[in-house]
Amino acid sequence: MTEQEKQNLTREVVEEWFGREKTQKVSRFQELNRIVRKGQIVFAGSSLMEHFPIYEMLLDRQLPYTIYNRGIGGYTTNELLETMEPCILDLEPAAVFLNIGTNDMNGADYVLPEFLERYERIVRSILQKLPGVKLYLLAFYPVNQAAAPPEAVEAFRYRTNERVQEANHEIQKLADRYHAEYLDLNAGLRDEAGSLRKELTIDGVHMHVEGYRIVLDNLLPVLEELAEKLKAKE
Repeated sequence: MTEQEKQNLTREVVEEWFGREKTQKVSRFQELNRIVRKGQIVFAGSSLMEHFPIYEMLLDRQLPYTIYNRGIGGYTTNELLETMEPCILDLEPAAVFLNIGTNDMNGADYVLPEFLERYERIVRSILQKLPGVKLYLLAFYPVNQAAAPPEAVEAFRYRTNERVQEANHEIQKLADRYHAEYLDLNAGLRDEAGSLRKELTIDGVHMHVEGYRIVLDNLLPVLEELAEKLKAKE
């Protein structure tokens, strides 16, 4: 077996394992959704949302609602479109915070208009099937390709800050069109070059808890305002 064949086989094994893990998480969500409180808050998206330790960070805040994290590592817009019910709709949330799409950017075949079409379908589905929901579209976090370990360089080769910024610009316009809230929570995450600060990142893309602490500091005013709005509806 050649070195290339070994690499291809390894990639196939990893992808198969990753696929099973995603399926297991969806099944787990389907079980959990039977006991959730409806009308709460849902965080949905990929690993950048899944890794956000929002529950632990808010334990002492005494906010009058529950946040359910339905992020799934490795998820793309296509995958979320296929699992909207267990990841978002079945919970009948009062508000949804969405961070999905960075994994779409990982390949050489990424096309921005096609990505935006899928993203818009997600937005339309949420707004149509959850009347009155408050929808927040999160700006994608910056990346730092120089901080990626050797084994991750190829995986994140195409996910550049240029792609991220271009997508953010279009998602902001999408939020305006659908009267959703566009949230840029990136203040404090960037270095002087505009990349994700090296000390905040695990692999150039994913963040340590300290990175999420900065994100939460930026997000807290929104969560507190949302608490007041939900109280007023009671």
